Amino acid sequence: MNAERPAQFDPSTYQQWRSSELGRTTERLERELILDLIGNVAGLTVLDVGCGDGELAVELWRRGATVTGVDASPRMIAAAAERAKAERADIDFQVATAQALPFPSDAFDAVVAITMLCFIEDGASVLREMARVLRPGGRLIIGELGKWSTWAAKRRVRAWLGSPLWHSARFRTGAELQALAETAGLDVQQLKGAIYYPPCHFAARLLEPLDRRLGRLGMPGPAFLALAATKPSK
Repeated sequence: MNAERPAQFDPSTYQQWRSSELGRTTERLERELILDLIGNVAGLTVLDVGCGDGELAVELWRRGATVTGVDASPRMIAAAAERAKAERADIDFQVATAQALPFPSDAFDAVVAITMLCFIEDGASVLREMARVLRPGGRLIIGELGKWSTWAAKRRVRAWLGSPLWHSARFRTGAELQALAETAGLDVQQLKGAIYYPPCHFAARLLEPLDRRLGRLGMPGPAFLALAATKPSK
């Protein structure tokens, strides 16, 4: 399957999601987790695979990274470029698939890929490609939709009811993500979760502080999984 998200995912999808209370709370918790795992990026070269409309890429640039973003959707890349222009952010955005990254081996200090693997059947080939462009000692951060959560259950029901967006999605467990990273020759350092509340804005509002505690405790059943791995030094 192509690394491009389904056609139903376009820049307006992100805008609509972030304009809702549930979306804002959920994205905030997910972003906190990703930024915590990636750590200090000042002075580093970072590749954002499946960059979407560029929000994470711009945040990494604000934190001092030299950022490149790729996405298979020209509409997403156009939106990302507009976001960067508005922020006066010097970011290189390119149309490319995750299966064939147009960069030499060992090119980046860090690679991030957020909610992109769930729309790819052959995750192993994508992990190998991301590992290829990562320099020895570099860090890969993956954020994915968890398999066992109320969110995943709701998405499966929507798929059964005919949703083309979620019909093609594949949700993975933490063990599956870890196995993919290890198969690509990476050393897994951390695996954490977030979003333990059900997909309801009232629950998100009430349980946001508790969600952070559950994530630190490593409780089962998160809707969002984040993995950090490193490429062994030669």
